[in-house]
Amino acid sequence: MAHGIGIIITERISVAAVRDHELVGALRSDPDDSSIADTLQGVPAEIIIERMVDLSKQLNLSDPPEYIGLGMPGIVRGGIVEDSPNLVQFKGLTMQQLVGEAFNSLFGRVPVSVGNDADVLAAGLAASRGHLDRIIRVWTLGTGIGFGRYPVQDGVWEAGHTVVTLDPKEQFCGCGGKGHLEGIMGHRAMRLRFMDLEPDEVFAEAEAGETRCVEFVKLWHRALAAATASSVHISGPGKFYITGPNSQFVNLTLLGEYLHEMVKLSPLQSYSLEVVHGEEALAAIGAAVNAAQALEQSAVKT
Repeated sequence: MAHGIGIIITERISVAAVRDHELVGALRSDPDDSSIADTLQGVPAEIIIERMVDLSKQLNLSDPPEYIGLGMPGIVRGGIVEDSPNLVQFKGLTMQQLVGEAFNSLFGRVPVSVGNDADVLAAGLAASRGHLDRIIRVWTLGTGIGFGRYPVQDGVWEAGHTVVTLDPKEQFCGCGGKGHLEGIMGHRAMRLRFMDLEPDEVFAEAEAGETRCVEFVKLWHRALAAATASSVHISGPGKFYITGPNSQFVNLTLLGEYLHEMVKLSPLQSYSLEVVHGEEALAAIGAAVNAAQALEQSAVKT
């Protein structure tokens, strides 16, 4: 069976060998400790690419990969990073070309596919569950808020920047926009809002009944419900997965109640919500799946 390498850049860098929609061996990450967050902020892009190559050497592949897939935050189209608010050093880079050149000395010329990190996660969820024949949507809750879709369609899909409030005071989004989902739910945004508490402390205080935190937790869930309802009204119902470091804070019962308030058209009510973990491994699988599909499509065209 054909095999490839899946790479994901989020809070850290992770790489894995992938064959037949499954990891081959262990996921390799830098840093190895998953509790260390935001390690890539301000790190030059060329250094991050070098780390990707170094991690791939650790896979000890017996044969060169047939394709390399990369998932990373931001608007990525045609192998170019048009913008990346949470990793600004990548803005404007021709990532497909740069990654291909970086791996050339290790494996020779290998086709490279680059996509949004949430989109490759959606592909990984679809592949791991045998759902490559249906629409999959996923929210990734971390430093920013990612929204992934499988199959990928042409478009921006930066639904983390969906406007969920008209309050002009809601201006904590990493892109600078007001009223955005990420400005409420993003890890960075929560730290800016609660200068005296870390996000996990905010949710712990809410459990203890602290009024300010209780009200914020309601707002946090209502914001996610609003963005999900918007997707339902635009693209129809279906399965929504929720993952990422801050998915631990999701109360599916509360989220479902808010979503039910917002989606009233009966043909649109057949949606479902599920929290999943192991997002890095799934995203690595998805990056490889997308790369394999891109290679197949290229072969058909030629």
